[in-house]
Amino acid sequence: MKGIILDGDSLGRDIDLSPVTDCFSSIEIFGSTKPHEIIPRITHADVVLTNKIRLGEDELRHCQRLKMISVMATGTNNVDLAYCAKNNIQVCNAKGYSTPSVVQHTITLMLALSTNLIPYQLDIKKNAWQQSNVFCLLDHPIQELSGKTLGILGYGDLGRAVAGVARAFGMEVLISERPGVKNSRAGERIAWQALLPQVDYLSLHCPLTPENQNIINASTLALMKPTAFLINTARGGLINSIDLIAALKTGRIHGAGIDVLNTEPPSIDEVLLAEDLPNLIVSPHNAWAAKESRARLLMQMKENILECQKNHFPRSVLPA
Repeated sequence: MKGIILDGDSLGRDIDLSPVTDCFSSIEIFGSTKPHEIIPRITHADVVLTNKIRLGEDELRHCQRLKMISVMATGTNNVDLAYCAKNNIQVCNAKGYSTPSVVQHTITLMLALSTNLIPYQLDIKKNAWQQSNVFCLLDHPIQELSGKTLGILGYGDLGRAVAGVARAFGMEVLISERPGVKNSRAGERIAWQALLPQVDYLSLHCPLTPENQNIINASTLALMKPTAFLINTARGGLINSIDLIAALKTGRIHGAGIDVLNTEPPSIDEVLLAEDLPNLIVSPHNAWAAKESRARLLMQMKENILECQKNHFPRSVLPA
C-alpha cells in the first residue's frame, strides 16, 4: 500500500513519524505541497495524509487507487467530502488529540493578559526594573482570574475542558447558546447577546460556519465590558479583525489573545500583525501543537491506516 504525506512539516520536525511510515510498504513524505504539485503526488496513492492541503474534485478525479484521505486534524473543510462520498473515497480525521494542549494555551493567553506579562517583559529589557525606586515594578495593572466570569462559545470537549480549568482558578463560567439556534437546555445556557455584557473573559471554541462567520464584530464588541478580554483559539473567521483592532485601540475592550487568523500563513499586511498594540497577543496557530498532542495525532493516523487495511473506518466523517 502506497502512502503520501502532503504537508509533513505541519507536524513539526521534532516528532517521530515511524508510527505512520511503518504502516506502508511505500511512502513519500513532502514537507509542503503547492497547488500545482498536488495531482502528480497523489495520483498513484492508496492513502493520502494531509493537514490543510486543499483536495477538491479537480485534484481527486485523477486518483484511481485512492482509498482513504486521513486528515491530520479535526476539521475537514479542505476536502471535497461530497466528491469523496460519491466516489468511494473514505475521509477520516483525528479527534480529541489536542484538547490538553489547546486548554493550556487558552489559559496561558488569559494569564498573560491578566498579568500584563508581555509589557513587563518589555520593561525589563529596557532596564526599567533597575531604575525603580522600590523593589518591584507596578506600572501595568495586574488582576486575578479568581472571582471573574468566563463566557464560552462552543461547549464541546474543548469548551468543557477550558471551563473545568477556569473553575479551578475560582472563575464563574457562563455558557452561550449557539447564536441563531433555540436553546434546548433551559437554564444551562445563556443567549449570546445576553452573555456578552456579563463576562470578563470570552473564549471561543466553536467551529467556523456560515452562520457564525465574523460573529465578533463592532456590534458584539460594543456589548462587552470595556474591561473584558477576548480569547480565540478556534478559527480566525469568527472575528472581524478590523473591528477588533478598532476596539483594542479605543478601549472598547481591554485586550485580546489570538491564536488563529483568517489567512494562514498570514500575508505581510495582516491587520492583526501590522499594529504594535500592548493589549494584543498573537500566537502562530500553535495552541494545538504540544509534542504530546502531535504524538497522539500520529497514533490516531496509524489507527486510521491500519483500520483502512481492514476496510474499517471508525473515524470516518462521511455519512454512514
